[in-house]
Amino acid sequence: MNLSLEYKIQEPKVILDKNPVLILLHGYGSNEADLFSFATELPDNYYIISARAPYDLQYGAYAWYAINFDADQNKFSDNEQAKTSRDLIAKFIDELVANYPIDANDVTLIGFSQGSILSYSVALSYPEKVQRVVAMSGYFNNEIIKEGFEKNDFKNLKIFASHGTVDQVIPVDWARKTPAVLESLNIPITYKEYPVGHGVAPQNFFDFKNWLAS
Repeated sequence: MNLSLEYKIQEPKVILDKNPVLILLHGYGSNEADLFSFATELPDNYYIISARAPYDLQYGAYAWYAINFDADQNKFSDNEQAKTSRDLIAKFIDELVANYPIDANDVTLIGFSQGSILSYSVALSYPEKVQRVVAMSGYFNNEIIKEGFEKNDFKNLKIFASHGTVDQVIPVDWARKTPAVLESLNIPITYKEYPVGHGVAPQNFFDFKNWLAS
């Protein structure tokens, strides 16, 4: 099957007429095998699909968008590439629903770092396609969300966000601004912090699994 993104898939162990899906979105410089490594730990009734970002860095490393540095070593993101990836992921969700017996009303995005930033962007641009987001070690960037997104209907969207308090890649202060933004849009958010760097703590994994189950 030739879909918009390369991906790895784990079929559900419990087959329903239509199964829910967890779509895993990796971070900058990683690939689809990274988050897929914990697929076996996720609930049995889900399709688990780990997508590969479209921009090839080198040697099995991919990005959802470029991160560039200027002469003063200031980092800035390529927002146009991020928007292209946002729309690719939205299209990929439609393709998955068309090609697998997936419940279109039970789609969860699980993103880490850059994948988490994109998860917010996809869910707020296309809330009709996504019901839940697990956003780990990322932050809310409104510059890569579809214009006029504030008018969207978010009544079916829920978010679990988490961050390491000693994250040296994406400062925790950036993540701490996210709950207020989402609450202003009446999107329910559970926000948690863990005493780790830029990574997923075992407790983080446990907490988001419980959140999904509830």
